[in-house]
Amino acid sequence: MMFIKTDESGFDRGFQELLGRGKMDMEHVSVIVGNIISEIKERKNAALKEHIAKFDNWTPKSDEDLKISTESMSKAYDALEPKLKSALHLAYDRIKVYHEKQKPKSWFDTEDNGTILGQKVTAVDSAGLYIPGGKAAYPSSLLMNVIPAQVAGVENIVVCTPTPDNEPNELLLAACHLCGVDQVYKVGGASAIAAMAYGTQNIPKVDVITGPGNIFVATAKKMVFGDVNIDMIAGPSEIGILADDSANANHLAIDLLSQAEHDEMASSILITPSQKLADAVKIELEKLA
Repeated sequence: MMFIKTDESGFDRGFQELLGRGKMDMEHVSVIVGNIISEIKERKNAALKEHIAKFDNWTPKSDEDLKISTESMSKAYDALEPKLKSALHLAYDRIKVYHEKQKPKSWFDTEDNGTILGQKVTAVDSAGLYIPGGKAAYPSSLLMNVIPAQVAGVENIVVCTPTPDNEPNELLLAACHLCGVDQVYKVGGASAIAAMAYGTQNIPKVDVITGPGNIFVATAKKMVFGDVNIDMIAGPSEIGILADDSANANHLAIDLLSQAEHDEMASSILITPSQKLADAVKIELEKLA
């Protein structure tokens, strides 16, 4: 945790450097992502395997190597520590209850003159979910993307997640088993977005793509939007907290880390007049991190 004090001479320069952390040469990123998308559209799985070898450090020997088996997901679930398994189930149940309450409903009213007013809500046929699995893997992201799709009634759910060195995250696999997902592919980055947007030999084209990712994933989603729907273009994460010495240092540390964990480009900033609080938050951050 870095301290920047407003009454010190280097404050303006230090603060501007902090604000500039999330800036990137978007033109350069767009060229890279555009080339990746073009290669997937033209050469499908062949290009996908080359991208995996380049970015994830392993080479699929066949199209079947791209898919994670339901058996490996089941084994990962069975091997979970009881405490982790309980946590996954608790999260699953809470997320499902929330989205069941949120689900829009179809309704129709017939007026006295015979006019019918109403709306019909219909789920899309297929959804592609991108779940980070590289530098950080989030089973929570899997739950928060799969469950709303299932509650909505989406019948065909495709999950893509990167597996560096061909080593899937076991907790993520366990979450897939819990959700009953059976189409999970070891594909990451812009390549995964392009594969779900346009389809390959064994990854089906979907109607909508959701899920978080780095700058290359976000840019890919932006580029395929229109050919496929997306949830949003998100990131990089940032949080700014205003607090005085009455605040709970542990709670502040948790809030700061909740955004800092997403990406090296993330910015977590606490603004406080209290040096005592700043010191206490630093201690809590080091404990939690």
